[in-house]
Amino acid sequence: MARQNMNKMMEQVQQMQQQMQEAQEQLAKETVTASAGGGAVKATMTGGLELTSIEIDPEVLDPDDVEMLQDMVLAAVNESLNSAQELASQRMGGITGGLGDLGLNIPGM
Repeated sequence: MARQNMNKMMEQVQQMQQQMQEAQEQLAKETVTASAGGGAVKATMTGGLELTSIEIDPEVLDPDDVEMLQDMVLAAVNESLNSAQELASQRMGGITGGLGDLGLNIPGM
C-alpha cells in the first residue's frame, strides 16, 4: 500500500514539474507594462522578469531635472517588476497549490 502511495506521489510530482515548466515558458511570453509620471515613462517586463522595453515621452526630458526622470524610470521598472511577480505567482500558485494533496506542508507553496 505504501509503495502505491509513493508511486502516486512521484507521478504527481512529475506532472507538477511538467506543468511548472510549461507555465514558465508561457510566462516568458507574457508581458506587463507599468507607467510613472502620468504615463510619461513606461516599462514593459515579461512574466519571466526580463525587462523588454522602456518608453520615455520626449516632453519629460529636462536637462535641468534629470533626477525626476531617473525617479520615474525607477518607479515604472519597480512597478512592472511587482506586476510580473504577481503574474508569476498567480500562474504558479495553481500548480503548486496541489502540493497540499500530497501531504507535504511546504511553506510558501
